[in-house]
Amino acid sequence: MKYEEFYKLTTKPFGLNPDPTFYYDSKEHSRVLAYLRYGINQGEGFIVVSGDVGAGKTTLIAALLNEISKNDDIIAAQLVTTQLEPTDLLRMVASAFSLPSAKISKSELLNTIEKFLRKQADAGKRVLLIVDEAQNLELHSLEELRMLSNYQIGTKSLLQSFMLGQAEFRDTLRRPDLEQFRQRVIASYHLGPMDKSETRKYIEHRLRVAGWRNDPQFSMEAYGMIYDYTDGIPRRVNTLCDRLLLFTSMEEIHEIDEDVVAQLVDELDEEIHFNKDDDEEAGVSVVAESTGHGPSRSAKSASRASGDIEARVRRLENIADKAHDLLQAILAKD
Repeated sequence: MKYEEFYKLTTKPFGLNPDPTFYYDSKEHSRVLAYLRYGINQGEGFIVVSGDVGAGKTTLIAALLNEISKNDDIIAAQLVTTQLEPTDLLRMVASAFSLPSAKISKSELLNTIEKFLRKQADAGKRVLLIVDEAQNLELHSLEELRMLSNYQIGTKSLLQSFMLGQAEFRDTLRRPDLEQFRQRVIASYHLGPMDKSETRKYIEHRLRVAGWRNDPQFSMEAYGMIYDYTDGIPRRVNTLCDRLLLFTSMEEIHEIDEDVVAQLVDELDEEIHFNKDDDEEAGVSVVAESTGHGPSRSAKSASRASGDIEARVRRLENIADKAHDLLQAILAKD
């Protein structure tokens, strides 16, 4: 039986694929969405949004595209494959707007894109290009995007671009040879993690959208452990909670406390795709330190490790107590 059926949910609440239906307007995500809306109103230049893996950038864009779809005056396209040579990137831009791009030269590509942009402007429409995974772009590809932003009629820009990338994209943009690109950036924001309170509200929000009626129930300590293990990163929260509900449904658990979460965390720590301590040692950006929100990840990791040890000690004590009781019962029979 699927856990959705066991808990009488209408759908799976913690999927990994971005779904605007489950969009949660946290403080951080609300600020970023405000920046993106501001950018749309400006209708020019670049808006840059950075954030760690799983911070919710793509979900934000899904929510924004859902809004934009109701506005006939904006034509939006999204690029998700960015590890490309400059000319191939231009082909992807043309293809994203359903323009011919195969077997034509770079000059023909640029001419095709410019004609399209001018045609839309003449029709009173604005064109928005959303570039995901922007940290993978080569410098020459960034320059091609900047050159596209030069197309204009009078003082009106014909193309606006939103750039979404991981934290290292900010370092790329600080390069001295990208000064001209930086001058085209009208706003930028680094998307940080949720705090402990918002992590709880985020979990409950997704559950309610999926038809949750307080089954299962989560203790405050369980929410705290989920936050400590995931650092408030939405994708990590989704992954952990998805596995948690699978585990608790199999065990027919209706009240999730700290010990239940700790038991699952122990299992996940043995799985390679859940081992984020390796990422930290490899130099993954520390969101809390860069945004000023909360303690550093190293401090949180130490706290989480301490909590894990305490939880394991408690479980060992429980096992020892049960073994002692069993031994006493056997001796009493003899």
